[in-house]
Amino acid sequence: MIWSQVISWVDSYRLKPEPESETVEWLRVVPIIALHVIALVGVFFFEVALVDVFVAAVLYVVRMFAITGFYHRYFAHKTFKTGRLNQLFWAFVAATSGQRGPLWWAAHHRQHHQHTEQAPDPHNARRGFWWSHIGWFLCDKHFSTRTHQIKDFARYPELIWLDRFDITAPVVLALLVYGLGAGIEHFLPAWGTSGLQLLFWGFLVSTLVLLHVTLSINSLAHRWGKRPFKTTDDSRNSWWLALLTLGEGWHNNHHHYCGSTRQGFHWWQVDMTYYTLRMMAVLGLVWEIREPPPRVLEKSS
Repeated sequence: MIWSQVISWVDSYRLKPEPESETVEWLRVVPIIALHVIALVGVFFFEVALVDVFVAAVLYVVRMFAITGFYHRYFAHKTFKTGRLNQLFWAFVAATSGQRGPLWWAAHHRQHHQHTEQAPDPHNARRGFWWSHIGWFLCDKHFSTRTHQIKDFARYPELIWLDRFDITAPVVLALLVYGLGAGIEHFLPAWGTSGLQLLFWGFLVSTLVLLHVTLSINSLAHRWGKRPFKTTDDSRNSWWLALLTLGEGWHNNHHHYCGSTRQGFHWWQVDMTYYTLRMMAVLGLVWEIREPPPRVLEKSS
């Protein structure tokens, strides 16, 4: 069992936890814990340059879009269409965030919508902040991909591979960021960074901030904010979460009608993911973007 826990760091399909076990096998989550410890310690040792902040910000925004636009609105809800190559590209970009593979992510999210704030909901907000934010993410019960929930996309072998070896994407990005930092140190030393320094700020810190902001939709967006729609759950709209997550903060809108690509239903509800997808549609990269129908908007309280 110990060897299976270690192997799961690389091959997530080798570990088959008991389906009802909510225990946390700490050996399996050592990499997540280690990244947090390194980040907490590293802030006292690594200097920070403007280029570090820039790379961290760019990687945060690009990967947040990949998660919200493709992991969520495409793979989980199929609110627009795209080509096979484009879906793989953005699935890989989203996977560099360290939030598991596209099939795992979308399948668990579909389970969430089917049983929102009920016992089968993976991150049931009524079980408390810790559980809904990260406890569910670490427990064995929710480690395996729920393939029965995602049969439509599980027919693509490339997505199966990426989902199984999801660690590949963040490792590739980490190596690229380190290489970029080493190159800057060699050719542009005045910029004040290095391979390790850019790896720390540009990849590690950016990835952890991205992780917790994404998870905040499961926890905070079911606790604080406004409820223009009387849904059966406690989902809320939060403008500041919407800004941080490129539109996901309009969570009450989304739970009221999850079939819309646009989650900021009104012009004043900023939804950067939707705007970006609209620009991609102009370029022919995505199509059949769905809007909230008038009958949905009329039900706002």
